[in-house]
Amino acid sequence: MLYIEVCVRKGTRNLNERSLQLLKTLVERYISDGQPVGSRVLSTDSALNLSPATIRNVMSDLEELGLIHSPHTSAGRVPTVSGYRLFVDSLLTVKPLETKELARLYEGLSENEDTGTMIGVASRLIADLTQMAGVVTLPRRELVCLRHIEFLPLSHKRVLVIFVTNEQEVHNKVIHTDKVFGASELQQAGAYLNSIYCGHSLTAVRAAVLKELQADQERMNQAMLDAIKMAQLTFESGNEKDDYVLAGETNLMGFSELSDRNHLKKLFEAFSQKQDVIHLLDQSMKAEGVQIFIGEESGYQAFDHCSLVTSAYSVNDEVVGVLGVIGPTRMAYEKIIPFIDVTAKLLGAALNPKTSTP
Repeated sequence: MLYIEVCVRKGTRNLNERSLQLLKTLVERYISDGQPVGSRVLSTDSALNLSPATIRNVMSDLEELGLIHSPHTSAGRVPTVSGYRLFVDSLLTVKPLETKELARLYEGLSENEDTGTMIGVASRLIADLTQMAGVVTLPRRELVCLRHIEFLPLSHKRVLVIFVTNEQEVHNKVIHTDKVFGASELQQAGAYLNSIYCGHSLTAVRAAVLKELQADQERMNQAMLDAIKMAQLTFESGNEKDDYVLAGETNLMGFSELSDRNHLKKLFEAFSQKQDVIHLLDQSMKAEGVQIFIGEESGYQAFDHCSLVTSAYSVNDEVVGVLGVIGPTRMAYEKIIPFIDVTAKLLGAALNPKTSTP
Protein backbone atom coordinates (compact mmCIF):
# COMPACT_ATOMS: atom_id res chain seq x y z
CA MET A 1 0.00 0.00 0.00
CA LEU A 2 2.83 2.40 0.85
CA TYR A 3 4.46 1.81 -2.54
CA ILE A 4 1.19 2.57 -4.29
CA GLU A 5 0.70 5.82 -2.36
CA VAL A 6 4.26 6.96 -3.13
CA CYS A 7 3.80 6.09 -6.80
CA VAL A 8 0.54 8.04 -6.98
CA ARG A 9 2.05 11.09 -5.31
CA LYS A 10 4.98 10.95 -7.73
CA GLY A 11 2.59 10.58 -10.66
CA THR A 12 0.52 13.57 -9.55
CA ARG A 13 3.58 15.81 -9.44
CA ASN A 14 4.76 14.79 -12.89
CA LEU A 15 1.45 14.90 -14.75
CA ASN A 16 0.05 17.99 -16.42
CA GLU A 17 -3.64 18.63 -17.02
CA ARG A 18 -3.54 17.02 -20.45
CA SER A 19 -2.05 13.80 -19.08
CA LEU A 20 -4.55 13.68 -16.24
CA GLN A 21 -7.43 14.15 -18.67
CA LEU A 22 -6.20 11.30 -20.84
CA LEU A 23 -5.79 9.06 -17.80
CA LYS A 24 -9.32 9.94 -16.67
CA THR A 25 -10.67 9.17 -20.11
CA LEU A 26 -8.81 5.86 -20.27
CA VAL A 27 -10.06 4.71 -16.85
CA GLU A 28 -13.65 5.70 -17.59
CA ARG A 29 -13.61 3.96 -20.95
CA TYR A 30 -12.07 0.80 -19.49
CA ILE A 31 -14.63 0.74 -16.66
CA SER A 32 -17.37 1.16 -19.24
CA ASP A 33 -16.51 -1.66 -21.66
CA GLY A 34 -13.68 -3.68 -20.09
CA GLN A 35 -11.46 -3.58 -23.17
CA PRO A 36 -7.88 -2.23 -23.37
CA VAL A 37 -8.01 1.37 -24.59
CA GLY A 38 -5.99 2.42 -27.61
CA SER A 39 -4.77 5.82 -28.84
CA ARG A 40 -7.50 6.17 -31.43
CA VAL A 41 -10.26 5.73 -28.84
CA LEU A 42 -8.56 8.22 -26.52
CA SER A 43 -8.27 10.74 -29.32
CA THR A 44 -12.03 10.56 -29.91
CA ASP A 45 -13.21 10.34 -26.29
CA SER A 46 -10.92 12.92 -24.71
CA ALA A 47 -11.91 15.78 -27.05
CA LEU A 48 -8.39 17.20 -26.65
CA ASN A 49 -7.63 17.42 -30.36
CA LEU A 50 -4.27 15.70 -29.97
CA SER A 51 -2.39 13.75 -32.61
CA PRO A 52 -2.06 9.98 -32.22
CA ALA A 53 1.69 10.43 -31.78
CA THR A 54 1.18 12.86 -28.88
CA ILE A 55 -1.29 10.51 -27.22
CA ARG A 56 1.11 7.60 -27.58
CA ASN A 57 3.84 9.67 -25.91
CA VAL A 58 1.54 10.52 -23.02
CA MET A 59 0.56 6.87 -22.68
CA SER A 60 4.23 5.93 -22.55
CA ASP A 61 4.77 8.44 -19.73
CA LEU A 62 1.77 7.11 -17.80
CA GLU A 63 3.07 3.59 -18.21
CA GLU A 64 6.51 4.55 -16.90
CA LEU A 65 4.82 6.01 -13.83
CA GLY A 66 3.03 2.71 -13.23
CA LEU A 67 -0.44 4.18 -13.73
CA ILE A 68 -1.37 2.05 -16.75
CA HIS A 69 -0.01 -1.05 -18.43
CA SER A 70 -0.36 -2.84 -21.72
CA PRO A 71 -1.64 -6.44 -21.64
CA HIS A 72 0.55 -8.63 -23.80
CA THR A 73 -2.49 -9.63 -25.85
CA SER A 74 -3.39 -6.07 -26.86
CA ALA A 75 -1.82 -2.82 -27.98
CA GLY A 76 -4.25 -0.90 -25.78
CA ARG A 77 -3.72 0.03 -22.15
CA VAL A 78 -5.59 -0.67 -18.93
CA PRO A 79 -5.33 1.02 -15.51
CA THR A 80 -3.13 -0.37 -12.77
CA VAL A 81 -4.07 -0.23 -9.10
CA SER A 82 -2.05 3.00 -8.87
CA GLY A 83 -3.97 4.40 -11.83
CA TYR A 84 -7.30 3.54 -10.23
CA ARG A 85 -6.18 5.13 -6.98
CA LEU A 86 -5.20 8.39 -8.65
CA PHE A 87 -8.48 8.35 -10.56
CA VAL A 88 -10.57 7.75 -7.44
CA ASP A 89 -8.73 10.27 -5.27
CA SER A 90 -8.29 13.11 -7.76
CA LEU A 91 -10.20 12.68 -11.02
CA LEU A 92 -13.50 11.04 -10.14
CA THR A 93 -16.80 12.82 -10.72
CA VAL A 94 -19.35 11.31 -8.33
CA LYS A 95 -22.87 10.84 -9.68
CA PRO A 96 -26.09 11.08 -7.63
CA LEU A 97 -28.14 7.96 -7.04
CA GLU A 98 -30.86 7.19 -9.52
CA THR A 99 -34.41 7.73 -8.26
CA LYS A 100 -35.30 4.04 -8.61
CA GLU A 101 -32.28 2.94 -6.56
CA LEU A 102 -33.03 5.46 -3.84
CA ALA A 103 -36.66 4.33 -3.70
CA ARG A 104 -35.61 0.67 -3.35
CA LEU A 105 -33.30 1.57 -0.48
CA TYR A 106 -35.95 3.64 1.31
CA GLU A 107 -38.51 0.89 0.90
CA GLY A 108 -36.21 -1.95 1.94
CA LEU A 109 -34.54 -0.27 4.92
CA SER A 110 -37.67 0.40 6.95
CA GLU A 111 -37.84 0.68 10.73
CA ASN A 112 -40.21 -2.26 11.23
CA GLU A 113 -37.74 -5.16 11.45
CA ASP A 114 -35.32 -6.42 14.08
CA THR A 115 -31.59 -5.82 13.70
CA GLY A 116 -30.75 -9.26 12.31
CA THR A 117 -33.41 -8.98 9.63
CA MET A 118 -32.33 -5.45 8.72
CA ILE A 119 -28.70 -6.54 8.30
CA GLY A 120 -29.78 -9.31 5.94
CA VAL A 121 -32.01 -6.95 3.97
CA ALA A 122 -29.21 -4.40 3.63
CA SER A 123 -26.70 -6.95 2.32
CA ARG A 124 -29.23 -8.28 -0.23
CA LEU A 125 -30.13 -4.77 -1.39
CA ILE A 126 -26.46 -3.94 -1.95
CA ALA A 127 -25.97 -7.17 -3.91
CA ASP A 128 -29.15 -6.74 -5.98
CA LEU A 129 -28.66 -3.07 -6.85
CA THR A 130 -24.94 -3.32 -7.67
CA GLN A 131 -24.93 -6.88 -9.05
CA MET A 132 -21.84 -7.51 -6.94
CA ALA A 133 -21.39 -8.90 -3.42
CA GLY A 134 -22.90 -7.02 -0.49
CA VAL A 135 -21.47 -7.34 3.02
CA VAL A 136 -22.77 -5.91 6.31
CA THR A 137 -21.27 -6.51 9.75
CA LEU A 138 -23.50 -7.20 12.72
CA PRO A 139 -23.53 -4.46 15.38
CA ARG A 140 -20.64 -4.75 17.81
CA ARG A 141 -21.51 -6.83 20.87
CA GLU A 142 -20.34 -4.13 23.25
CA LEU A 143 -23.19 -1.94 21.98
CA VAL A 144 -25.87 -4.64 22.38
CA CYS A 145 -27.47 -4.51 25.83
CA LEU A 146 -29.29 -7.28 27.69
CA ARG A 147 -32.82 -6.33 28.72
CA HIS A 148 -34.29 -9.63 29.92
CA ILE A 149 -33.47 -13.33 30.00
CA GLU A 150 -35.46 -16.46 30.85
CA PHE A 151 -34.95 -20.22 30.61
CA LEU A 152 -37.41 -22.98 29.67
CA PRO A 153 -36.77 -26.72 30.20
CA LEU A 154 -36.46 -29.07 27.23
CA SER A 155 -35.70 -32.79 27.08
CA HIS A 156 -32.29 -34.47 27.38
CA LYS A 157 -30.59 -31.80 29.54
CA ARG A 158 -31.39 -29.07 27.07
CA VAL A 159 -32.61 -25.61 27.96
CA LEU A 160 -34.25 -23.01 25.73
CA VAL A 161 -32.89 -19.54 26.42
CA ILE A 162 -35.01 -16.54 25.43
CA PHE A 163 -33.33 -13.18 25.86
CA VAL A 164 -34.18 -9.66 24.77
CA THR A 165 -31.51 -7.12 23.74
CA ASN A 166 -31.66 -3.39 23.17
CA GLU A 167 -35.32 -2.42 22.84
CA GLN A 168 -37.31 -5.25 21.27
CA GLU A 169 -34.88 -7.75 19.75
CA VAL A 170 -35.80 -11.27 20.86
CA HIS A 171 -33.22 -14.09 20.56
CA ASN A 172 -33.60 -17.84 21.07
CA LYS A 173 -30.82 -20.30 21.81
CA VAL A 174 -30.73 -23.93 22.95
CA ILE A 175 -27.98 -24.76 25.44
CA HIS A 176 -26.87 -28.16 26.76
CA THR A 177 -26.43 -28.40 30.54
CA ASP A 178 -24.70 -31.01 32.67
CA LYS A 179 -27.88 -31.88 34.60
CA VAL A 180 -31.65 -31.71 34.35
CA PHE A 181 -33.28 -28.52 35.63
CA GLY A 182 -36.88 -28.05 36.68
CA ALA A 183 -39.00 -25.09 35.61
CA SER A 184 -38.80 -23.44 39.05
CA GLU A 185 -35.01 -23.72 39.11
CA LEU A 186 -34.77 -22.12 35.68
CA GLN A 187 -37.15 -19.35 36.69
CA GLN A 188 -34.99 -18.65 39.72
CA ALA A 189 -31.84 -18.59 37.53
CA GLY A 190 -33.43 -16.10 35.14
CA ALA A 191 -34.54 -13.84 38.00
CA TYR A 192 -31.03 -13.89 39.47
CA LEU A 193 -29.33 -12.99 36.16
CA ASN A 194 -31.87 -10.26 35.38
CA SER A 195 -31.25 -8.66 38.78
CA ILE A 196 -27.50 -8.47 38.13
CA TYR A 197 -26.96 -8.05 34.37
CA CYS A 198 -30.06 -6.31 33.02
CA GLY A 199 -28.95 -3.13 31.18
CA HIS A 200 -25.36 -4.30 30.70
CA SER A 201 -23.80 -4.95 27.28
CA LEU A 202 -23.34 -8.54 26.15
CA THR A 203 -19.58 -7.99 26.17
CA ALA A 204 -19.73 -6.83 29.80
CA VAL A 205 -22.00 -9.73 30.75
CA ARG A 206 -19.64 -12.26 29.20
CA ALA A 207 -16.63 -10.74 30.95
CA ALA A 208 -18.43 -10.65 34.31
CA VAL A 209 -19.58 -14.26 33.98
CA LEU A 210 -16.05 -15.45 33.23
CA LYS A 211 -14.76 -13.48 36.21
CA GLU A 212 -17.37 -15.06 38.47
CA LEU A 213 -16.46 -18.56 37.31
CA GLN A 214 -12.76 -17.92 37.92
CA ALA A 215 -13.39 -16.43 41.37
CA ASP A 216 -13.93 -18.25 44.64
CA GLN A 217 -17.12 -20.23 44.02
CA GLU A 218 -17.50 -21.29 47.64
CA ARG A 219 -19.31 -18.01 48.41
CA MET A 220 -21.96 -18.89 45.80
CA ASN A 221 -24.82 -21.28 46.49
CA GLN A 222 -25.63 -23.97 43.93
CA ALA A 223 -28.52 -22.01 42.41
CA MET A 224 -26.30 -18.97 41.80
CA LEU A 225 -23.55 -21.15 40.35
CA ASP A 226 -25.99 -22.91 38.03
CA ALA A 227 -27.32 -19.55 36.81
CA ILE A 228 -23.82 -18.25 36.08
CA LYS A 229 -22.92 -21.43 34.19
CA MET A 230 -26.06 -21.13 32.06
CA ALA A 231 -25.21 -17.51 31.33
CA GLN A 232 -21.76 -18.61 30.20
CA LEU A 233 -23.29 -21.13 27.79
CA THR A 234 -25.64 -18.45 26.48
CA PHE A 235 -23.19 -15.61 26.01
CA GLU A 236 -19.94 -17.45 25.34
CA SER A 237 -17.82 -15.82 22.62
CA GLY A 238 -19.28 -16.61 19.25
CA ASN A 239 -17.41 -17.74 16.16
CA GLU A 240 -16.04 -14.87 14.04
CA LYS A 241 -17.87 -16.37 11.12
CA ASP A 242 -21.11 -14.89 12.52
CA ASP A 243 -19.77 -11.34 12.45
CA TYR A 244 -21.17 -10.33 9.07
CA VAL A 245 -23.78 -11.19 6.48
CA LEU A 246 -22.68 -11.69 2.87
CA ALA A 247 -25.04 -11.74 -0.11
CA GLY A 248 -24.61 -11.95 -3.88
CA GLU A 249 -21.17 -13.55 -3.92
CA THR A 250 -22.17 -15.60 -6.97
CA ASN A 251 -22.67 -12.31 -8.84
CA LEU A 252 -18.87 -12.04 -9.00
CA MET A 253 -18.69 -15.07 -11.25
CA GLY A 254 -20.22 -12.99 -14.04
CA PHE A 255 -17.21 -10.66 -14.32
CA SER A 256 -14.60 -11.81 -16.81
CA GLU A 257 -11.68 -10.46 -14.74
CA LEU A 258 -12.79 -12.64 -11.81
CA SER A 259 -13.72 -15.72 -13.80
CA ASP A 260 -10.32 -17.40 -13.50
CA ARG A 261 -10.80 -20.58 -11.50
CA ASN A 262 -7.87 -19.95 -9.18
CA HIS A 263 -8.98 -16.37 -8.49
CA LEU A 264 -12.49 -17.51 -7.67
CA LYS A 265 -11.24 -20.32 -5.45
CA LYS A 266 -9.12 -17.94 -3.35
CA LEU A 267 -11.93 -15.40 -3.20
CA PHE A 268 -14.58 -17.86 -2.05
CA GLU A 269 -12.18 -19.40 0.46
CA ALA A 270 -11.71 -15.91 1.92
CA PHE A 271 -15.49 -15.52 2.10
CA SER A 272 -15.76 -18.88 3.86
CA GLN A 273 -13.00 -18.27 6.40
CA LYS A 274 -14.01 -14.61 6.84
CA GLN A 275 -10.97 -13.43 8.81
CA ASP A 276 -9.51 -11.39 5.92
CA VAL A 277 -12.81 -9.68 5.19
CA ILE A 278 -13.38 -8.95 8.87
CA HIS A 279 -9.90 -7.40 9.15
CA LEU A 280 -10.61 -5.05 6.23
CA LEU A 281 -14.00 -4.12 7.63
CA ASP A 282 -12.48 -3.45 11.05
CA GLN A 283 -10.15 -0.93 9.42
CA SER A 284 -13.19 0.85 8.02
CA MET A 285 -14.73 1.05 11.50
CA LYS A 286 -11.89 3.34 12.54
CA ALA A 287 -12.13 5.73 9.57
CA GLU A 288 -14.58 8.43 8.55
CA GLY A 289 -16.57 8.41 5.33
CA VAL A 290 -16.35 5.95 2.47
CA GLN A 291 -13.23 3.77 2.40
CA ILE A 292 -11.91 2.11 -0.76
CA PHE A 293 -9.47 -0.80 -1.00
CA ILE A 294 -8.33 -1.37 -4.60
CA GLY A 295 -6.66 -4.62 -5.60
CA GLU A 296 -3.51 -5.41 -3.67
CA GLU A 297 -4.07 -2.40 -1.40
CA SER A 298 -6.07 -4.80 0.79
CA GLY A 299 -2.93 -6.75 1.63
CA TYR A 300 -4.67 -10.04 0.90
CA GLN A 301 -3.91 -12.02 -2.25
CA ALA A 302 -7.50 -13.23 -2.55
CA PHE A 303 -8.60 -9.63 -3.24
CA ASP A 304 -5.86 -8.69 -5.71
CA HIS A 305 -8.42 -8.44 -8.51
CA CYS A 306 -11.19 -6.90 -6.39
CA SER A 307 -12.16 -3.60 -4.87
CA LEU A 308 -13.94 -3.22 -1.55
CA VAL A 309 -15.92 -0.01 -1.00
CA THR A 310 -17.17 0.44 2.57
CA SER A 311 -18.78 2.88 4.96
CA ALA A 312 -19.51 2.63 8.67
CA TYR A 313 -23.08 2.92 9.94
CA SER A 314 -24.04 4.52 13.24
CA VAL A 315 -26.80 4.28 15.82
CA ASN A 316 -27.23 7.05 18.42
CA ASP A 317 -24.11 8.69 16.97
CA GLU A 318 -22.05 5.56 17.80
CA VAL A 319 -20.36 3.61 15.00
CA VAL A 320 -21.72 0.08 15.39
CA GLY A 321 -20.85 -1.64 12.11
CA VAL A 322 -19.71 -1.44 8.50
CA LEU A 323 -21.34 -2.23 5.17
CA GLY A 324 -19.81 -2.44 1.73
CA VAL A 325 -19.68 -3.89 -1.74
CA ILE A 326 -17.08 -6.30 -3.12
CA GLY A 327 -16.55 -6.34 -6.87
CA PRO A 328 -13.91 -6.17 -9.58
CA THR A 329 -11.43 -3.28 -9.63
CA ARG A 330 -13.20 -2.27 -12.84
CA MET A 331 -16.29 -1.03 -11.04
CA ALA A 332 -18.26 2.19 -11.56
CA TYR A 333 -16.79 4.05 -8.57
CA GLU A 334 -18.70 7.23 -9.40
CA LYS A 335 -21.95 5.34 -8.70
CA ILE A 336 -20.81 2.88 -6.05
CA ILE A 337 -19.31 5.46 -3.68
CA PRO A 338 -22.49 7.55 -3.19
CA PHE A 339 -24.58 4.36 -3.14
CA ILE A 340 -22.61 2.92 -0.21
CA ASP A 341 -22.61 6.27 1.59
CA VAL A 342 -26.41 6.63 1.37
CA THR A 343 -27.05 2.98 2.25
CA ALA A 344 -24.97 3.30 5.43
CA LYS A 345 -26.92 6.39 6.50
CA LEU A 346 -30.27 4.76 5.79
CA LEU A 347 -29.37 1.57 7.66
CA GLY A 348 -28.24 3.55 10.69
CA ALA A 349 -31.47 5.55 10.63
CA ALA A 350 -33.58 2.39 10.31
CA LEU A 351 -31.85 0.79 13.30
CA ASN A 352 -32.47 3.91 15.36
CA PRO A 353 -36.18 4.86 15.26
CA LYS A 354 -35.42 8.15 17.02
CA THR A 355 -33.33 9.28 14.07
CA SER A 356 -35.09 10.81 11.10
CA THR A 357 -34.36 9.25 7.71
CA PRO A 358 -31.70 11.26 5.80
